[in-house]
Amino acid sequence: MRFLADESCDHRVVRALRAAGHDVRAVSELSPRAADTEVIALAAREARIVLTEDRDFGQLVYAHGQTTRGVIYLRYAIALQRQIARDIVNLVAQRGETLAGCFVVIQPGRVRISRAPGG
Repeated sequence: MRFLADESCDHRVVRALRAAGHDVRAVSELSPRAADTEVIALAAREARIVLTEDRDFGQLVYAHGQTTRGVIYLRYAIALQRQIARDIVNLVAQRGETLAGCFVVIQPGRVRISRAPGG
């Protein structure tokens, strides 16, 4: 699968998904300090699902109607950051392409998947 990791995304997630064979581009490597609107536009152009720990992407998708291939919002407390990479790799392995076009909130022990508007 194809992902674009926002700068807020823990880089362990990027490394773990790459190790699992996924195509992951990281904003921190491409365009540091890019605005969220630029990140979501780039992901849409490249048909990538956004990986983020920034709740502003929910506003962009739902309130502002930004076109998206999908967003995975990683909602973990600092103390639990170490398990994010494992959890996201497991989620992608289990759900795969069904995540496309969705807004996903993943947190310890819970995953919520909803269809993104226009997704």
